[in-house]
Amino acid sequence: MDILVKPGISQEKVVVNDDGSLTVYLRAKAHDGEANKALIKLLSKHFGVAKSRIEILQGQNSRKKVIEVI
Repeated sequence: MDILVKPGISQEKVVVNDDGSLTVYLRAKAHDGEANKALIKLLSKHFGVAKSRIEILQGQNSRKKVIEVI
């Protein structure tokens, strides 16, 4: 699943785009992996799965990411 992450925003939310991709707004800054941790936490709540079932496949250091939910 393709995701665009926008860190450093005041309100956390997940937006489903028309093409099926997600835009995720996070409070956490993109520093020392904090945004990636916050992304996994927010997506686990959004999809109703454990954090361990979400993996970032591509884009560890990018705003554009590909994730897998297993």
